[in-house]
Amino acid sequence: MSTAMIPAPLADLHLLLNVQNVVLKTTPEQFAQLCLDNPDLRLELTQDGELIVMAPTGGETGKRNLNLAIEVGIWNRQSNLGEAFDSSTGYDFTNLGGGKFSPDVSWIEKSRLEGIDLVGFIPVVPDFVIELRSPTDALKRLREKMEEYRRLGVGLGLLIDPHSQQVEVYRPGQDVVVLASPVAVDCGEVMPGFVLSMDCIW
Repeated sequence: MSTAMIPAPLADLHLLLNVQNVVLKTTPEQFAQLCLDNPDLRLELTQDGELIVMAPTGGETGKRNLNLAIEVGIWNRQSNLGEAFDSSTGYDFTNLGGGKFSPDVSWIEKSRLEGIDLVGFIPVVPDFVIELRSPTDALKRLREKMEEYRRLGVGLGLLIDPHSQQVEVYRPGQDVVVLASPVAVDCGEVMPGFVLSMDCIW
């Protein structure tokens, strides 16, 4: 006696679609819905509508990210000059011809947040951002992201690459400065008195 196998309903099947080599386009409205439907994913949207899905970081990158956030957070708590945000914070730059990004660490001066609703994506360009390169991050894409921050008016941006032990410093209207294995980075031009120690990174 043979038994017929009844296929599972299609709704119960989970298929993985490899889109590694495909550019996915979406509107800001569709992007907002994707974020609501996928709260565990880190998603970004470029100014051209390209959807970026970021893989979870490994333990080493996660540790470095946390240490950077702690450094900025401690200074901010002591200075009480603004608000600091971690990598789960999204920014909405679409009204400025930009996309929707989530820097690894960011900071905004207090007066620039007056009357701003912080429940959703923040519609304010941060004064300071850090992007920390993980082993899965393409340097070209990160540099494009930093250039976009600079175009939007971010006062000071740091691209930190632990592999090469370099920090690229981005300022509006200035050439990028590359620091080789710095012990610390002085961020006082935007965040008075703040010097970012690199001990936790190298």
